[in-house]
Amino acid sequence: MGTFWSTTTTRGAPAVALADLSTEELAAFMQLQRAAYDELKLRGLKLDVTRGKPSAQQLDLSNGLLDLPDGFVAADGTDTRNYGGLLGLTELREIFAELLGVNLDQLTAQGNSSLTLMQQVLVGCLLHGAVDSERPWSAEGTIKFICPVPGYDRHFALLNSFGIEMVPVPMHEDGPDADKIAALVKDDPSIKGMWVVPTYANPTGDTVTEEVAAKLLAMPTAAPDFKIFWDNAYALHHLTQVETKSVDVISLAASSGNPHRPIMFASTSKITFAGAGVAFLAASTENITWYLKHLGLSSIGPDKVNQLRHAQFFKDAGGVREHMRAHAQIIAPKFDAVERILTERLAEHDIARWTTPIGGYFVSLDVLPGTASRVVELAKEAGIALTPAGSSYPLGNDPDDENIRLAPTMPPLEEVEVAMDGVATCVLLAAGEYLTSH
Repeated sequence: MGTFWSTTTTRGAPAVALADLSTEELAAFMQLQRAAYDELKLRGLKLDVTRGKPSAQQLDLSNGLLDLPDGFVAADGTDTRNYGGLLGLTELREIFAELLGVNLDQLTAQGNSSLTLMQQVLVGCLLHGAVDSERPWSAEGTIKFICPVPGYDRHFALLNSFGIEMVPVPMHEDGPDADKIAALVKDDPSIKGMWVVPTYANPTGDTVTEEVAAKLLAMPTAAPDFKIFWDNAYALHHLTQVETKSVDVISLAASSGNPHRPIMFASTSKITFAGAGVAFLAASTENITWYLKHLGLSSIGPDKVNQLRHAQFFKDAGGVREHMRAHAQIIAPKFDAVERILTERLAEHDIARWTTPIGGYFVSLDVLPGTASRVVELAKEAGIALTPAGSSYPLGNDPDDENIRLAPTMPPLEEVEVAMDGVATCVLLAAGEYLTSH
């Protein structure tokens, strides 16, 4: 993340780093910030920027799904109303195989939640072992996963629910720290896997480069069945005209001699209807066979009517890309507002830095170390709900207490602007309090 600078003063504050103020100057600054915060609380706000949900305006883009499908017979003659078709509907898989850069036989389409698919794969590995395992993971004692941080709280919660130990590793602009990961996994067979959100990562918006991906896929691991859970949730969620292309991880893994290492997950949850979309799993054909073998004991096929509905709605990969450009037109101004307001209010004081993503759903805000929890507390008292400090770290433990995930997509633009201005006030007050007492 970069620090942003401005020479313009805001709200009468001096254009100088807070840490460089004299005792008298800091006292005067604090008087201004307390007054601004008291004014903020008097507004009686009820704003929520906690979760990365699509807005109602975004959901409206997909209302055409409600009039589909037109008929119930798929292009290959499948009666979508009936049982069967565990792999998913071919015509929808063809669309997303192109978008995700995988072969058709490497992709399965399932229900609405990719998180469900992640849990199914994890449970399968624990109870039965992966396709290249010697035994079930649960028979091997302690199991560990590499977790890039800041990262996705639901990934961490899933691991914690199974008692899997989490090993934090820094997330950089080009991806997770591959050299550090390689050093950790080469001699420790208990490290069985890792998470990656490769494109527009949650919450930083960073994208894994091909160089970093190649290192992760080729590195020697003490566990012969090491897995990379490649959660490509935001692969198509561009905010600018620059449409970042995800690494072809399946082909790269095969050429690296570890074809079964990555398992990719994706979904239409933030593309169409969050609760009524389609989730995808892509991997080597052997991994796909392994997954369907275990899935077949709990399902006789996915909701093919919904898959047909999506296939007819999009028609082809170009239809999905056009649909995503409409999403960007709605949410890009909200990200612009976050950038503009944080820059105007905070940049000159050298107490915060934040990401400027070109895709995805979040902005990662780092405040003065030791103050993130206080910022969230102040915001809550002022009627602005933020994701709890530390949520982007395993077990909610941000050792520096500095990271806050901002989610500007769901509220209307006007509310995003009000919320970010309020957050800036809380950041300034919390920083002033900290510097006054230290």
